[in-house]
Amino acid sequence: MDVTFYTRRNCPLCDKARASIAASGVQVELIEVDIDDDPDLQKRFTDDVPVVYVNGSEAFRHFVDPEAFAAYVRGAGDAPLADQTPPADPLPLAYDEIRALMGQLPGWIFFNAHDIRREFKFPDFATALAFTNRIGAIAEELNHHPEIVLGWGKVMVMTWTHSVSGMSRADFILAARIERAVSSSGSKIN
Repeated sequence: MDVTFYTRRNCPLCDKARASIAASGVQVELIEVDIDDDPDLQKRFTDDVPVVYVNGSEAFRHFVDPEAFAAYVRGAGDAPLADQTPPADPLPLAYDEIRALMGQLPGWIFFNAHDIRREFKFPDFATALAFTNRIGAIAEELNHHPEIVLGWGKVMVMTWTHSVSGMSRADFILAARIERAVSSSGSKIN
């Protein structure tokens, strides 16, 4: 379960929310992101902190009740990335979040702190083209579109979120759906 806590220094409401999460009795790894360290986050949240995201969706803002937090987290569960829906208004991910999510995508690499990518190999061009079209259908379904480079016997997929100029949860959900397509295809894909 991914719990991201957007906060800032010297914020009494943030301190209370942090204490409420701890008092909820739910064991979560809380990833704290100080919005004052990122101008884009400052612009997005202004003084509206704390904000708590659970599995990529905003769950709480300003106030966190321990019982409500516990109930929300129990209801959110640990749905696999491929079963999640990308947030309508994606937020940039902190490095710790990216690192945690990369662990769920074997074969993918975080390239130059810019995008995640993976190259898939096929026995011929037609199979690679068919796979590219399958990725296109997934991208349309999620309304999140990767860069795709098609060549004889290979497809390179690169994804990042242009609106945040970096990585968002949508990139990882897309990659997980692509991985699901690979595993369900029955084809030998490297």
